Amino acid sequence: MLSKRLEHIKKYLKKPIHFADIGSDHAYLPVSVCLSDEDATAIAGEVNQGPYNRAKQTVEMNELSHRIDVRKGNGLEILDESDNVNQVTICGMGGKLIRTILNNGISYLSGVNRLILQPNIDGAIVRNWLVSNQFYITNEEITEEDGYIYEIIVADRTSQKISLSEKEVMFGPYLMVEKNHVFMTYWQNELEKRTKLINEMKKATQPPVKKIEKWNEEIDWIKEVLEGE
Repeated sequence: MLSKRLEHIKKYLKKPIHFADIGSDHAYLPVSVCLSDEDATAIAGEVNQGPYNRAKQTVEMNELSHRIDVRKGNGLEILDESDNVNQVTICGMGGKLIRTILNNGISYLSGVNRLILQPNIDGAIVRNWLVSNQFYITNEEITEEDGYIYEIIVADRTSQKISLSEKEVMFGPYLMVEKNHVFMTYWQNELEKRTKLINEMKKATQPPVKKIEKWNEEIDWIKEVLEGE
């Protein structure tokens, strides 16, 4: 059975499904997708030997080696043009690492029309990358599982020029409109955390004035979003 987080990610894959799951770990997502859709194919990528071995074992146990190719390598570099991958999932890592994987492997994304990204932190970094590389955010979710909060960002390739406001980058254009319980809890905690950090910064012999100003601005934005302005 998939975790709740991976179930949420799975539903955003569009038919026909020929996707690569980067950082696949046990390959649970590719296996679940291919068991649900007899026409789906997948590539499960892992950089480390242990997770690579686990992914191969999961695929073989489910007799899916003919439709799921488990590959060991760094990020998107496991892909080849002949793979005809049309979607990529990158889940369970920080936004900075996701950005690095996308930047380093951008030449492998030429045939990819949809990205489904799940940063554990730094979702804003991911959104900025998408805007800069002509991927339009079409959906977002924020969910909680086992005490951890996850953002899911779905983006489709576009030829149009797109932009997001600083607030949309920070909060998520869809999430800040929906404002579900998890979103409100997360940003209430962020408000308290940032307020404490600013108070500590102010005690320094030479307070970082510009950083404090920026964080104060973000605190004002958080208050506005939480209060519905």
